[in-house]
Amino acid sequence: MKASFRLLTTRRFLPLFATQFLGAFNDNLFKQAMILIATYEIYSNARAEATFSAIATGLFILPFFLFSALSGQLADSMDKTRIIRIVKTIEIGIMVAGSAGLLMQSIPLMLAAVLALGVHSTFFGPIKYALLPQHLEGDEVLGGTGLVEASTYCAILAGTILAGKINAQAAAVLAIVVAILGWITARAVPPAPPTGEHKKLDWHLIRSSGRLIAATMHIPRLFNAILAISCFWMIGSILIIEFPPLVKNVFTADKEVASIFLAIFSVGVAIGSVLINRLLGGRVSARYAAGSVAAMALFVVLMSIAAENWTPAPPGTLFTLREFLTHHHSALANLSLLGIAVTGGMFVVPLYAFLTTTVEIEQTARTVAANNIVNSGAMVVGALLAAGLTQIGVSIVGVLMSVAVMCIFTAGLAWRLDRSCRDHEREQIHVDMD
Repeated sequence: MKASFRLLTTRRFLPLFATQFLGAFNDNLFKQAMILIATYEIYSNARAEATFSAIATGLFILPFFLFSALSGQLADSMDKTRIIRIVKTIEIGIMVAGSAGLLMQSIPLMLAAVLALGVHSTFFGPIKYALLPQHLEGDEVLGGTGLVEASTYCAILAGTILAGKINAQAAAVLAIVVAILGWITARAVPPAPPTGEHKKLDWHLIRSSGRLIAATMHIPRLFNAILAISCFWMIGSILIIEFPPLVKNVFTADKEVASIFLAIFSVGVAIGSVLINRLLGGRVSARYAAGSVAAMALFVVLMSIAAENWTPAPPGTLFTLREFLTHHHSALANLSLLGIAVTGGMFVVPLYAFLTTTVEIEQTARTVAANNIVNSGAMVVGALLAAGLTQIGVSIVGVLMSVAVMCIFTAGLAWRLDRSCRDHEREQIHVDMD
């Protein structure tokens, strides 16, 4: 299997890997620092904290819904590396504004930066996946996708942990420095000119989005894959929204524990990303997808049990990290969280590799962009659902149980995807025999 860690020694992969890592690190350093400031310094009740988290998540996702079609068109009609360099230059300005928001504890300025980061990620996202089949061999794509996903969640790990350990001033300076480093690594990404026939750009956001989805979703395998990935991200958006208030108001722990909680989640997804590549032996397949997300439902239920039976800290106090880790239900909470993340990584990584290998190379960016549009819509629904359930008084444990139900539904979609893939393989065998 060629697609392995040795890709990190090649120029056709390492600069993209480093640029992606630095970008994901910066996004999460800033967003986590902002959420911790809002949760522990600005707001003082669970409803306001969950609502702020939902608003921030929604603003970050909104550009994916609005601009993914345009970003996919640009990525398929221009040199992808040129777009990366433009995007990373803009990131420096975004982080300057966002850092000012952190220093002033300005909610409007911080949320504006989150919205701008969403735009930044909308244009970078299709490119990072579309570059892989263009720069890598066919049997390297799954391994490269796994490494990119693993690096993303390792970056989330580093960003979330660091945000809980440094003050706002340090986070502000570091965010700008990392943006500059990302600009430097982007300069080393090899050229990636368009491979297909040049098509005229459609600047009408709604029309172009509709056309892009229609052109992609009519393929049964892609339709099922995009729906399954979208359900996963809807689930993920709810979990990410609920984690900070869960830690503070149910587990009654301080902000360092909130960062560690997200860090465990990130480590787990990274483990799952690498593990599924090993299990599949580099072959792009949805074979384990249904079982992975069904197992994810079980771990969510176990997390709910840990939360329901948690003994809180004395009134007016919060558990420190050491106190949290020695709590008699801490092991169940942490192992459940790790299990949710590992199975999530095992579920979603092959599906992303599937998106980029099912279509022709010149169509990969548009396919990823179509996926991003549907994903972003699902994540917005997840954010609205989390906020709505909180507003009508549903407990955090109740929200977690609703996530478990969503996992079972997603397992059904994954099973349909695997079946459609197997049917397609049989059809191809018959065609080859004829």
